[in-house]
Amino acid sequence: MLLYLHIPFCHRICPYCSFFKHTPGDTPIGAFIDALADEARQRITSPARTVYLGGGTPSMLSPRHLERLFAVLHELIDFTKLDEVTLEANPATFDVRKARLLRDLGVSRVSLGIQSFAPHVLQTLGREHTVEQASEAVAILREAGIPQVNIDLMFSIPGQTQADWEATLRHAVLLAPDHISAYNLTYEEDTAFFESLRRGEVRENEDSDAQFFELADDYLTSEGFDHYETSNYAKPGMRSTHNAGYWHGEDYLGLGPSAVSTFGHERSKNVADTAAYLTRIRALGHAIEEAETLDEEARRIERIALGLRTSSGIPLSLLAGDARRRAVMLEEEGLARIVGDRVVLAGRGRALVDPIAAELL
Repeated sequence: MLLYLHIPFCHRICPYCSFFKHTPGDTPIGAFIDALADEARQRITSPARTVYLGGGTPSMLSPRHLERLFAVLHELIDFTKLDEVTLEANPATFDVRKARLLRDLGVSRVSLGIQSFAPHVLQTLGREHTVEQASEAVAILREAGIPQVNIDLMFSIPGQTQADWEATLRHAVLLAPDHISAYNLTYEEDTAFFESLRRGEVRENEDSDAQFFELADDYLTSEGFDHYETSNYAKPGMRSTHNAGYWHGEDYLGLGPSAVSTFGHERSKNVADTAAYLTRIRALGHAIEEAETLDEEARRIERIALGLRTSSGIPLSLLAGDARRRAVMLEEEGLARIVGDRVVLAGRGRALVDPIAAELL
């Protein structure tokens, strides 16, 4: 089982982010940690293989709150048997003392939300940190002895040039991270960027997206990174085992407001409201608001959509007759390879994973 804990707090709200998050406001963070601990005690009933703290900004939790939360996790989980413990962090939300605390608490991997090393791009994204703070954050994590460091980057941002993107990639590689995630900006509803798109102030451009994607693919693979998933590159032996579990359809338990869980064909989602989450945990011991049973067709569709993102692709057996013939055409067009009984996207096809997946469904 994969375990995910959602920490919804951010110092400020970025204009592109659609995840459930908010500034702390009047929310007592101590009460939230208590509720998250109570939910963990109620719902962790299977051994975990990985733990992932996402958000929001988990690294903005105080040392005291981190210690309280991890004390409960250590009660419920044998950390010696975990493959990975990841915590998402933003630069300037931790110092070397907090980084050492994270290491001592059992965090083995920190995923840094840097996004860009171009000052004007950081400003467009509403990021609080500077280029210098981002670089220093990597050095702090190394000094503290965090075993694995990932850097999150983003492309196709309004005002970002390919020269900006190449410079950001080069800067990131010079910092010697173990893993780089390079995400294509998407315009999600309920974000300020989406409203700009709706008003016609910015435009999406599939050809430009592909050029940014190919630049990252060419450069990072030439620097020894394994491009093992559409948006993810790893040094040998440094793949994210938690995220790979999602892509390969493993069961996962999500704790915290808005978190999703899937066990077999059963899926549930917690209420996406922190105050309501606290109330429900106190009253019910859980905060599940939605639940559904996935039929075989829904699971097949998910396996195709997620599997095509990976370097191992999907079994041909997942595809119906017309879709299987389309897979052969994709190979002829240089967008995919059929390797034994599997379809693996290739070349420009990797940048077009979403429309290709839609064709094969």
